[in-house]
Amino acid sequence: MADPSTYRPRPGEIPTEPGVYRFRDRDGRVIYVGKAKSLRPRLSSYFQDVSALHHRTATMVRTGASVEWTVVSTEVEALQLEYAWIKEFDPRFNVRYRDDKSYPYLAVTLGEEYPRAQVLRGAKRKGTRYFGPYAHAWAIRETLDLALRVFPVRTCSSGVFKRAAQVGRPCLLGYIDKCSAPCVGRVDAQRHREIAEDFCDFMAGDTGRFVTRLTREMKDAAAELDFERAARLRDDIGALERVLEKSAVVLPDATDADVFALAEDELEVAVQLFHVRGGRVRGQRGWVAERDAESTPEVVEHLLQRVYGSEAGEAVPREVLVPVLPDDAPALADWLSELRGSRVDLRVPQRGDKRTLMETVARNATQSLARHKVARAGDLTTRSQALQQIQDALGLDEAPLRIECFDISHVQGTQVVGSMVVFEDGLPRKSEYRRFIVRGDETGATDDTAAMHEVLTRRFRRGRREDDEAAAAADGIQDDGNPGDTGNQGDTGAGTSRPARFAYRPNLVVVDGGLPQVNAAARALADAGAQDVAVVGLAKRLEEVWLPGEDHPLVLARSSEGLYLLQRLRDEAHRFAVTFHRQRRSKAMTASRLDGIPGLGEKRRKALLKAFGSVKRIAAASVDELAEVPGIGPALAAVIAAQLASADTMPAVNLATGEVVDEGNEP
Repeated sequence: MADPSTYRPRPGEIPTEPGVYRFRDRDGRVIYVGKAKSLRPRLSSYFQDVSALHHRTATMVRTGASVEWTVVSTEVEALQLEYAWIKEFDPRFNVRYRDDKSYPYLAVTLGEEYPRAQVLRGAKRKGTRYFGPYAHAWAIRETLDLALRVFPVRTCSSGVFKRAAQVGRPCLLGYIDKCSAPCVGRVDAQRHREIAEDFCDFMAGDTGRFVTRLTREMKDAAAELDFERAARLRDDIGALERVLEKSAVVLPDATDADVFALAEDELEVAVQLFHVRGGRVRGQRGWVAERDAESTPEVVEHLLQRVYGSEAGEAVPREVLVPVLPDDAPALADWLSELRGSRVDLRVPQRGDKRTLMETVARNATQSLARHKVARAGDLTTRSQALQQIQDALGLDEAPLRIECFDISHVQGTQVVGSMVVFEDGLPRKSEYRRFIVRGDETGATDDTAAMHEVLTRRFRRGRREDDEAAAAADGIQDDGNPGDTGNQGDTGAGTSRPARFAYRPNLVVVDGGLPQVNAAARALADAGAQDVAVVGLAKRLEEVWLPGEDHPLVLARSSEGLYLLQRLRDEAHRFAVTFHRQRRSKAMTASRLDGIPGLGEKRRKALLKAFGSVKRIAAASVDELAEVPGIGPALAAVIAAQLASADTMPAVNLATGEVVDEGNEP
């Protein structure tokens, strides 16, 4: 590790204005991003007595090789720039929040022509409104089933919707009036969207308006002696009231707030968030973060950045209640107000119902931390032990904090692909996984060792080129724009705004296989100039660890945590490679006579298949009929007709197996 004094800025060189700073390691990778009201005292604090720093911060300073900063005008600008850089570079020493489980949301896809209500998990999507999160998916379905009586919004999948439109009959929900059946034209797109928007307003807390409206309509129907309609409206009101009963009333009706609470120890911080809309708890979430040297106010600041700052982040409410105020609370409140479009009150509740609710959220955070510590008690120790065992067994100078594992997948030499998975600190780093399409030699032939040599050569040559480009950019030299090796899926080309991923070298390379694969990998590393990277192979049969040039394998104890980590790497690389291979093989098996026609790309092929339904019907169509398809002009229509006519007697062939494919029912 580097000595911090080797890159410490000179006295007086650091400005005193607000700004954002970045620490980089010896490979030029950003490892930490921070901001400060005044850069000089904040950066100087990192270069005092390193032994007095928190262990994680001391490790970061020793890992770093340089520090740079950018001066901005205001604290709000510093806040925005800090979040943008954290999102872009994903520094390993910044606090990372992770959900303690995958929460289900009630989602309404307002971005579609006919919005759909459904249960969704995972990353949020643009054009979709989310409500929750809920503790259980069944709770969402129960709530949705009650609400559909009043708001008959579509809930079916795209396939069911299209089939109903084709046959002219709605599904069961349409018959029992729990769907407005836009698929068969019972309502038009505009009316269905109004129903979906009313449903969203109700779920967002605007409940009184709908209950009042239905009550008035019920009384009017009763006055007109339309008792059947009045009874139906009465049941609708009861359904809405049962939906409301499922959310606990904790605050006055006008309250629209998010309530945060923390529970922390020396290593980790547990976060709980309650969403209160219309005075009712509409959802709950939890995070666990590795604790570093940051104070609690700084943890709160970064927490709010992560929750509200992303494109798919939570909507900012009128009030944000936190256990302690960040150091620059006014600037953070201004930033939240900009996101909301109106004033946001960021404060600590002192008394009354909001203080009581904060205490409840805090108890949940304490219990969450306790559960997490029990579940993960040995995890950090186990990972450290595994890395230490690998270091000792292989005789490495330092623990392999970044390990890359490679595997090859194919069927009898066809559709050969390679995979690269990355583990950092013993955990998967899925954002840096890469997939390779193996090109083979001049004849296209290849075997496992040749494929492994090609994949590793391309990976490390690409890394060296990105490293050179970064150095040239630092010296003010412009890139020539040559994308170089872009044949692999997932590579990042030169000149893009994304950070260079391959320039960051691993401490250890693991290949799936025995001595032949290891020797091929070692030759590839030598050819690419990466001789300082250790390489091993893990053979499946006896789980032996092979080193380049050795006649006998290294045998680790079956109960070894180091062997278990290598097995996880090998299995993850195999899974990733097989998944990619199956995708390519499936695509090859559906190749048709449309492939290879000059001027007919993927979008035009899809347009033709959508218009005619199958290749057989396209071949039977006239030139004029083909020209009516969007994107297909008269000239291209003539080419398509000629090509299909000439090949009309020739069957389609499966490119992967050479077998004949029946295209008569091709979708």
